[in-house]
Amino acid sequence: MGQVWVEAAVNGPWTRALQPGIPISIAEIVADGIACVAAGAAIVHVHPYDVATGTQRDDPAIYGAIIEGIRAKTDAIVYPTLPLGAAPGAPPLTPEQRFAAVAELGRLGLLEWAAVDPGSINASHVDGLPQPFLYLNPDDHIRHGLGLCAQYGIRPAYACYEPGFTRLGVGMAGAQPGVPQPVYRFMFSDGFTFGFPPQRYALDAHRRLLHDLDPAAQWMVAGLAVDIRPLIADAVELGGHVRVGLEDAPFGTPASNAQLVADAVARIERAGGTIAAPADIRAALRPANQAL
Repeated sequence: MGQVWVEAAVNGPWTRALQPGIPISIAEIVADGIACVAAGAAIVHVHPYDVATGTQRDDPAIYGAIIEGIRAKTDAIVYPTLPLGAAPGAPPLTPEQRFAAVAELGRLGLLEWAAVDPGSINASHVDGLPQPFLYLNPDDHIRHGLGLCAQYGIRPAYACYEPGFTRLGVGMAGAQPGVPQPVYRFMFSDGFTFGFPPQRYALDAHRRLLHDLDPAAQWMVAGLAVDIRPLIADAVELGGHVRVGLEDAPFGTPASNAQLVADAVARIERAGGTIAAPADIRAALRPANQAL
């Protein structure tokens, strides 16, 4: 058992209609991110919002203000999301449109990690809410995102909703010269019908597949509409990492992001793990032949 990375996913796309406690404004997101780092998170994942409408707005200027605000007070790794490839009622985005914020933030030198999800799913909630939607990531979108990662030295953060995401992600990263080794996030759910519930047999399946394909890759447990706590001790035992936060938690969760992080830290330490600092993560991901 070694150092465990803790990621805080502070808001997600849900709006306050589904997750009332999420931060929306730049100031709120920055404050939440800083509080999560103080509680033990080394990685912060954010969705930007238009305060006037209360909906996601993927504006690189908003992202830049959030990243710089959190990094002004912490050394955390802060990284963005992506807009849906095909939002309900809207025409599909091109790869260039979808990754426009990543491209701009990479050009400005503000990104260490970026979300590049290698696969597509039908996202349906077991209770019928929110409305089902297609989470679409065509191959040309994935290649474009990985190309930006190679161009700017950005780490791909893969959300693996199904085992096929891992298989495709390993292959596509290996086929694109210069792409940093991705971090794999195994996505579980209690509330959505994709993938597996948060149980040990499911983690074993995800982990065994990744080990067979890319044994040196780092991985973490996470999900959507999920209580990930049952898997934290297993993740620590097996050498993995943990993501928590109001993006991932069941809808209507009353705890704050910082409280969710603090609870995860306590569980990790009880399971024998130690909490990694951002510098520890950067060192773990540095190629062996790269100078300090």
